[in-house]
Amino acid sequence: MRIGLIGTGRIGTFHAAALSRHPDVTSLVVADADPVRAAGLAARTGAVSAPSVDDVLTIGVDAVVITAATAAHAGLIGAAARAGLPAFCEKPIALDLPGTLAALGEVEAAGTVLQLGFQRRFDAGYAAAREAVRAGRLGRLHTVRAITSDPAPPPPAYLPLSGGLYRDCLVHDFDVLRWVTGREVTEVYASGSDAGPAMFREAGDVDTAAALLTLDDGTLATATATRCNGAGYDVRMELAGENDQLAVGLDDRTPLTSAEPAGPAAPDKPWPGFLERFAPAYEAELAAFVEVVRGERTNPCDGREALHALRIAEACERSRRERRPVRMTEIPGG
Repeated sequence: MRIGLIGTGRIGTFHAAALSRHPDVTSLVVADADPVRAAGLAARTGAVSAPSVDDVLTIGVDAVVITAATAAHAGLIGAAARAGLPAFCEKPIALDLPGTLAALGEVEAAGTVLQLGFQRRFDAGYAAAREAVRAGRLGRLHTVRAITSDPAPPPPAYLPLSGGLYRDCLVHDFDVLRWVTGREVTEVYASGSDAGPAMFREAGDVDTAAALLTLDDGTLATATATRCNGAGYDVRMELAGENDQLAVGLDDRTPLTSAEPAGPAAPDKPWPGFLERFAPAYEAELAAFVEVVRGERTNPCDGREALHALRIAEACERSRRERRPVRMTEIPGG
């Protein structure tokens, strides 16, 4: 199988290395808006460097992996669809609902495959939690707590392009909440704080956020995120039911210290970032995409799943701005 990869930044470099190791990927073609960077990655991974991004779609590949800048995602998804190519794209499809719906329309009109990169669906802990909930081992689920904490803020130039903390960061929690529980969000109430570095206020964003989500069976979920967690990269989910409780992301690298005298000490090597924490999940989602392209499995995370998560993020942003609960029926695209 010959795969084209568009975008050779940090996540693109990681995906290129994973694809170059995959036994069913016989050839990898990489491209970037910066041809020099693409050529360097090609040399390191044994790939072929395409002259331009457009050339990837006409060079004879079987599928495309899109890891370009967020602003380019929707256009590249549409181009891949028009070329009849299955595509894997890192989230988001676009930073707004109109752009997302337009790109999905192109994919559906072309009848092609679009798999979105919500890697937590391929993490062993989240998968075990999903199985436990679906099997009823926790009993009636009444509370879910989701946490995403970055160890340090991104570069200032990234913030105006990110879509904000709900769309860029918490959207992962919104997606995996639906995936683990099998339930839909019906209402949100969200708040945020920009009391940290000034660059968040300048970008109209927040550095810390919290949302209360009501699910369609009455389960209550909270989702919190911050860009300023100096202890390390902390991603967890706690699920509480009438029979038992379960935690995802609690291990000897979780950047959490107990205040109890007999509790565990701070970890020696806390998780430094998302690539290290979710490395196996990133590889697994690409392996799944190869299987989808080969017709060996159904799409594990199509574009409509990404739309659901984005709608929740949109509802949270509206709730934060307007300081009120927002019903999901208020958000277009349902």
